[in-house]
Amino acid sequence: MTDTTTQFKALVVEKTADKQFVREVRQRSIDDLPAGDLVVRVHYSSLNYKDALSATGHPGVTRQFPHTPGIDAAGEVVACDSGAFAPGDRVIVTGYDLGMETDGGFGQYIRIPSAWAVPLPEGLSLRESMALGTAGLTAALSVLGLERAGVTPDRGEILVTGATGGVGSIAVAILAAAGYRVTASTGKEFEEEYLRELGATEVIGREELAAGAEKALLAERWAGAVDVVGGPTLAAVLKSVKYGGVVTCCGLVGSPDLPVNVYPFILRGVSLLGIDSVQASPGIRREIWQRLAGAWKPAGLAGMVTECSLQGLEVMIQAILHGGVTGRVVVNLLES
Repeated sequence: MTDTTTQFKALVVEKTADKQFVREVRQRSIDDLPAGDLVVRVHYSSLNYKDALSATGHPGVTRQFPHTPGIDAAGEVVACDSGAFAPGDRVIVTGYDLGMETDGGFGQYIRIPSAWAVPLPEGLSLRESMALGTAGLTAALSVLGLERAGVTPDRGEILVTGATGGVGSIAVAILAAAGYRVTASTGKEFEEEYLRELGATEVIGREELAAGAEKALLAERWAGAVDVVGGPTLAAVLKSVKYGGVVTCCGLVGSPDLPVNVYPFILRGVSLLGIDSVQASPGIRREIWQRLAGAWKPAGLAGMVTECSLQGLEVMIQAILHGGVTGRVVVNLLES
């Protein structure tokens, strides 16, 4: 049995009378949490762009307040009424409704359906799992999509757009670890050394990538691509992929619109694969986390991470909203 009066700290977002949103670290009790058969003491979480939107009241992410964001959490099972896990088991929770309308990983405890959790695989620590988090799961799903579509390392260069962000950074590292020749595209050319350390063989600016994008098609270059930007960037990528190439799409930081014609699809047989990690099945999650704990574990994972406490989240939320974060932000709940 869980003592539902147990007190813990959490970042709480409150909507004020004048429709503004304020954030502060408060004491809460497990009794305050939503219903669920699994209680987890959270050791680490991570900060994603979606978390920053939730924390600032974006209605496309969260509508019910007060609320605790955090779409990622990793920690130790306290109790599980379903029997799916035993007390002391270490688990990873990402996606589903966590941190959206369900209180999330920016609290020291979460209560959720046990189906949302997967066991922490051997080869990963709880902290490392959150250095990866939803971004790592999404990046790995993208690489798996390329692999299953037949885009093997011998086919040629793979492009990663938005490469200094969380998904982009991890995608570069996974692809390099898997033997692909990776070109990283970024608007932060001053981060070239960082991207080369992750495994990129070439770094190009987004202006170079988009050069001539007004044309119906561009010269064939990429065997495949992982796009996390969307909009005109994705359109330019599609126009420059080789015959039979594959592009995965998982982001819209550039734009949700896709200004492209059908020529890449009907003249070059290019495929566009949508990637979603939120509702990915438990089976595919287990497969991905096993790969991330093994052959796909980024060699430079530690170098991608900035760590903060709950109290330090406000600064990092503002930084990620204004494009000031490179790599991943891990939130340490043990020191909060």
